[in-house]
Amino acid sequence: MATSQDEKKMKILCLHGFRTSGSFLQRQISKWDPSIFSQFDLDFPDGVFPAGGKSEIEGIFPPPYFEWFQFDKDFTEYTNLEECISYLCEYITTRGPFDGFLGFSQACIHIKLIKPGSNHHPAQGLGHELTRGATLSALLLGYQAQGKVLKDHPPFKLFVSVSGSKFRDPSICDVAYKDTIKVKSVHFIGAKDWLKEPSEELATAFDSPLIIRHPQGHTVPRLDEAATEQLRAWTTEILSHNNKILKGENHELENGETKVDDEEKKPEEVSNKIDTAQVQQDGIGIELKREVEVVKA
Repeated sequence: MATSQDEKKMKILCLHGFRTSGSFLQRQISKWDPSIFSQFDLDFPDGVFPAGGKSEIEGIFPPPYFEWFQFDKDFTEYTNLEECISYLCEYITTRGPFDGFLGFSQACIHIKLIKPGSNHHPAQGLGHELTRGATLSALLLGYQAQGKVLKDHPPFKLFVSVSGSKFRDPSICDVAYKDTIKVKSVHFIGAKDWLKEPSEELATAFDSPLIIRHPQGHTVPRLDEAATEQLRAWTTEILSHNNKILKGENHELENGETKVDDEEKKPEEVSNKIDTAQVQQDGIGIELKREVEVVKA
């Protein structure tokens, strides 16, 4: 019975940040009420490459630490990015299918945000959490939508972004963010996060994003009651919609619309059923457009 229940859970691939680990991201997410993701299967893999230098979490969380790929100081030139994408696509194909991503930040775009002549490192005092899992996740979502990767994998259904942002390379942007990404997404944006504006920009790449704001900096935030309920409602709506599909009550098309079996139905009955289904689906979109201000750390 336990195996049957596990098989029905939606699977989320959780990508950690720069020179940290899957175990560290798992600890970060443990700040949240466990009921939020209790009906999901969360997978926390380690990055492709061993950390090539000092980790910002040394002394805070035990090694080993990992990297997904490497980059220059302006975060415009990348090394081993294609290898990273290939690795993740293989991981997703062999261990999936997955229903979505959860990722934290993206690292080193902060170099562009430092005032000229300043010696201040924006990571100081912000929890030593320099990562890029959310940015990498969004890249894969955009690439799949454009048919660049994972062509045989089912479309992803959800994305949880914490302090995420876009890649800056125009050759990547012109593909990954060419069209609005039609994946249900929630974006955590901190009032004191140096990546606040880039996180806002990433949210605009998605259709009807839910934005949860918090007063903290560059971190996986602790959520107050209001934010917890908002996130729980978001996951509940997604689970409900997915369960209806699995039970055969409706069928999801590639464009996200709802197809209703209309054989042997009177025209007025078909029309009414389609209208009801559309209202139910649009309700998800309405819910996702709401924003919540987190008032507690």
